[in-house]
Amino acid sequence: MPKIRIGLIGYGGIGRVHAAAYRAIPFHYGLPADSISITGVATTREETARRAADEIGCEFYTDDYWALLARGDIDAVDICTPNNSHHEIVLAAAEAGVHVYCEKPLAMNVAEAADMARAVDAAGVKAQMTFNFRFFPAVARARQLMDEGYVGRVFSFRGRYHRSSYISSDKPMSWRLDRAITGGGALFDLGAHVLDLLFFVLGDFAAVNGTLDTLIRERPVAAGSAEKAPVEVDDIALLHARLADGALGTVEVSRMGTGATNDLSFEIFGDQGAIRWDLSEPAWLQVYDARTSDSPLGGERGFQRIEAASRYPGQRAPDWTMSPDFMRAHAECQYQFIRAIWDDRPTSPSFAEGLHVQRIMDAAERSSEQGGWVELA
Repeated sequence: MPKIRIGLIGYGGIGRVHAAAYRAIPFHYGLPADSISITGVATTREETARRAADEIGCEFYTDDYWALLARGDIDAVDICTPNNSHHEIVLAAAEAGVHVYCEKPLAMNVAEAADMARAVDAAGVKAQMTFNFRFFPAVARARQLMDEGYVGRVFSFRGRYHRSSYISSDKPMSWRLDRAITGGGALFDLGAHVLDLLFFVLGDFAAVNGTLDTLIRERPVAAGSAEKAPVEVDDIALLHARLADGALGTVEVSRMGTGATNDLSFEIFGDQGAIRWDLSEPAWLQVYDARTSDSPLGGERGFQRIEAASRYPGQRAPDWTMSPDFMRAHAECQYQFIRAIWDDRPTSPSFAEGLHVQRIMDAAERSSEQGGWVELA
């Protein structure tokens, strides 16, 4: 395979995760260590870029991502910056003919997201979203079962993503609470993930009826400061949703889920069966087959656990029996992007899929403001 040279843009917490995942990919698939490399890194300040380069082990660092694109030896950029910069960087990368891997959500709004999808298509570059939770084998198995009609007609579904990251009113303002930087709150931060999971497993959304609320309406401007600033993004989002096939469901998103660390799950109920997955048990998928006899005394009916473990197609190491984790799912998402470049095939999750998730979030926000159901534009 030709070597892939990555330009990493942004090196906060998620940038560090992406860097570590790239380094892990060769070990999972028996590739030469230098088959995937981070050639350069760009952050907003030279000192942070230098520290990032030292950690990653790359020679080039800059506080100007344009300088990274201008090198001419970058095959793809990985965008790990706040949401308000995605549009500008993607358009610049597309103009430079560089492939794009972008963190969620795709953009600040639908107009930006649509513009980005058009730009990469027009440039003929590969572009993929970071929806890493798709890449747990149990989730892939759920998608296979749905494609096979395992649950039959879908009666209803539920998706949930709760964290407790903002329950303290003393937690100061940050970029994630600034609408001018993020475009949204918990819905954009966590909701993008659970909405993509449901979209991946179940299909297109048609309409939503949402309620978004800000539970702590002002916070200290800095740690220990008496000065307060208003919070203008949502802490919690509760959605009723209708899929294109008519199935109804609910989606719960909250950064105020006391006691929850990363409480992500989905459930699907149909006339022939049901499926459940929970991130707290990432190696297992729970399924219920209503076609099984219910007699005598209940027969053999009941939810059973399917062993998914780390059964990633094509992997050579390490031990598949180990439970997959957050980092492994990131590595797989990034590997599929790289395979799309090597094999010249479409990416998934694509920018078009990221745009669909953006439309769902936009409809939920408009529903909360206006009241009632809003159809996806």
